[in-house]
Amino acid sequence: MSLKDFALALVVIVAWGLNFVVSKISLEGVPPMLLGALRFALVVFPAIFFFRRPQIPWRWLIAYGLTISMGQFAFVFESIKQGMPAGLASVVLQAQAFFTLILASLLLKEKMTPAGLTGLLIAAGGLLLISVQGAHGAPLNAILLTLLGALCWALGNLITRRFRGVNPMALVIWGGLVPPVPFFALSWFIDGPDVIAASLQHITLTSVLSIIYLSFVATHLGFGLWSRLLAVYPAGKVAPLSLLVPVVGLSASVCLLDEHLSTSQWCGCALVMAGLVVNVFGSRLARAVRPQRASAR
Repeated sequence: MSLKDFALALVVIVAWGLNFVVSKISLEGVPPMLLGALRFALVVFPAIFFFRRPQIPWRWLIAYGLTISMGQFAFVFESIKQGMPAGLASVVLQAQAFFTLILASLLLKEKMTPAGLTGLLIAAGGLLLISVQGAHGAPLNAILLTLLGALCWALGNLITRRFRGVNPMALVIWGGLVPPVPFFALSWFIDGPDVIAASLQHITLTSVLSIIYLSFVATHLGFGLWSRLLAVYPAGKVAPLSLLVPVVGLSASVCLLDEHLSTSQWCGCALVMAGLVVNVFGSRLARAVRPQRASAR
């Protein structure tokens, strides 16, 4: 990977890592469901006029929008509102990789590799450590909501895998056409019209800039650059870089939000990251070790 493209990858990693801190800042002035509606309204318009609709059936496009766009962020925004630290959310949300493995095995009959199973067990231990320390920074209900967000992300991954070759940026934008109305309806039902009106009337510049960041930087810039890298380099060289996103998320939450986790939660985060590393690199390392063992004999 060229130095220029590696720098672009780092831009994406930082943009996605800061996404969790910016979400928490946004939620200080805007209710979770209204934030989702505003974010995806800006994701879609005016970008939708510059991208052709992905050539997949509408039912699958709607399913993608309801899972990876609406479901994921509805649960994550609500979890942060209910006390989930932004940095911890960036780690727990990575459970999507393991949910994807499990769902692919159950629904698509894909064989789970030993590395995938080992990584899953390691990460599960990390999530258990994080969960049992709920009193020290993250209520259990907030952790469970984040895991539901990860599950929705995983369901969206299965839809994406079903239609490989589709322009990922177009999929994000046209899939984003689904969430705004349901998000707004949920906000109307949960928060009520008075809260919505007050939030919009008294919205601060900080909230406006945060929503713009979530829509254009984290989504358009992030997915745009990531798609460009995937088009130039093998997925195996690009995808592992996303492991740095929780590192940025945790670091930013400590520096910018003064969030602090317990020792057990830090250990849990380390186990989740270790599980991800085993999942991504385990099979590759096993293949590299076999010839060395054979030559040693």
